[in-house]
Amino acid sequence: MTAAAIALAGCSPIGADGGSSDSSEPIRIGATIPLSGVLAGFGSFLKWGYQHAVDEVNAAGGIEVDGAKRQVELTLVDDKSDPNEVTSQTKTLISSNNVDALLGSCTPDLVNPGAVVADSQGVPFVTGCNPIEVFKSVKEWTYAWDIFFSVPELAGSTFEALKANEIETNKQVFILHDNGPDGKAIGGEIWPAMAESNGYTVVGNIEFPADNSDFSAAIQKAKESGADVVLIDSITPAAISIRKQMAAIGWTPKVIVAEKGGEPIQFAEALGDLANGILVGAYWDPSFDYPGAADLKTAFESETGLTSSQHIADSYTAAMVLMDAIAAAGTLDKDAVNEAIGKTDKTYAVGAIKFDAEHAAKIPVVSSQWQDGVPVIVWPKEQATGEFLFPVP
Repeated sequence: MTAAAIALAGCSPIGADGGSSDSSEPIRIGATIPLSGVLAGFGSFLKWGYQHAVDEVNAAGGIEVDGAKRQVELTLVDDKSDPNEVTSQTKTLISSNNVDALLGSCTPDLVNPGAVVADSQGVPFVTGCNPIEVFKSVKEWTYAWDIFFSVPELAGSTFEALKANEIETNKQVFILHDNGPDGKAIGGEIWPAMAESNGYTVVGNIEFPADNSDFSAAIQKAKESGADVVLIDSITPAAISIRKQMAAIGWTPKVIVAEKGGEPIQFAEALGDLANGILVGAYWDPSFDYPGAADLKTAFESETGLTSSQHIADSYTAAMVLMDAIAAAGTLDKDAVNEAIGKTDKTYAVGAIKFDAEHAAKIPVVSSQWQDGVPVIVWPKEQATGEFLFPVP
């Protein structure tokens, strides 16, 4: 364990039932999360969401297992945004910390390695932050479960938002995407198909390494293409660099979409006014009519003094789904807990959760837009929290 680990109580043996056998022992849940590295913008929100859920359950008395109430012990380890660290640390959480169940990291690059380890070891694993088609493509899952959006629906949200808000462009699109699994899926396949089906023409499509920082050549090609719409799928540092380098050559497309990297508040903070008008596919807002949604935002901002993110909702929900399943099973037997997860059918802070046969629970998408440092929902109209800002200033 590193200094980033939380909850340092001693380890307990694994009982014959596949869980901690001593009723005086806590229920042990672990996760790796990106507290440093290129994906650290997501990690702080996962940390808070997981911990907040555990704190609520413990404050209410814990979870009854084998007839006795037990507190939940949460161990979170910094995976440094490194898939190899995820694999190694997940194995350690299982073998050394003797966790009863696991929660996921964030983005396919980090979630999937941990899920594979958990699945091979027969440890229940619940995650958000992993598009469901990418999750399903890895393998046929037994112990891993995913709560997140559909990639095609997210990719299509931009075109739906433009249509619903009657935004007029020249219908030309330029795509910039990284070579990660979701970048390839969205930028390389889904966006081009969505553009064509919505009457747009893709005039350029450039793929780049996920850790790239110099986009000057790609941006110049995008500018010369004359496209009014630029679609970006990248991690946060790359998304920030792309927007700054656009400004450096005095070019502002009428519509800019920054999926994945444009979501964390760190994106807007780094760009200031340059973030205004940038669209991001989303799935949650505290204004949504889900139980506890508004309370989550209030609690996060009062405790941290920071602006909240939608990732507090899916992380909190993933933890609550897992703990509800442990309570429903009434045991730490891993197969029993896993079966209870699969029977989940309840509305949580992030929406209605019910897993399909491939272990995924799809949550609906919306389109948000950065306006003065705040994400504003601009589609669908019935959930909008503000007006569509067009063109990008």
